[in-house]
Amino acid sequence: MPPRIEFDKKTRGIAFQRCAGNCENCGMRLKVGEAEYDHIIPYYFTQDSSLSNCQVLCVPCHRGEGAKTADDQHDISKSKRIWLKHNGAWPKSKAPIRGGGFRKTRDV
Repeated sequence: MPPRIEFDKKTRGIAFQRCAGNCENCGMRLKVGEAEYDHIIPYYFTQDSSLSNCQVLCVPCHRGEGAKTADDQHDISKSKRIWLKHNGAWPKSKAPIRGGGFRKTRDV
């Protein structure tokens, strides 16, 4: 898995100015240094740490209970498995392949 790249200082500064010091999710007033910068589309999928993929959130919105849904976790886990299989790091199944065999006749 590629390493996660965080936003650089310039991108964080412009994003903080863009949000005018408010959380972009709930609108809570943020102090300098208390904001957290989040990838809108996870970095794992896009490898994009640009301003267009950055959102400024308060701590409860970023780390809170509703931060990641079950669907997000499912999609992230599935994409990791696909990536590992593609790169040969996922173990092959040890179970025998079961098949129904071929039909005896050509009649449908």
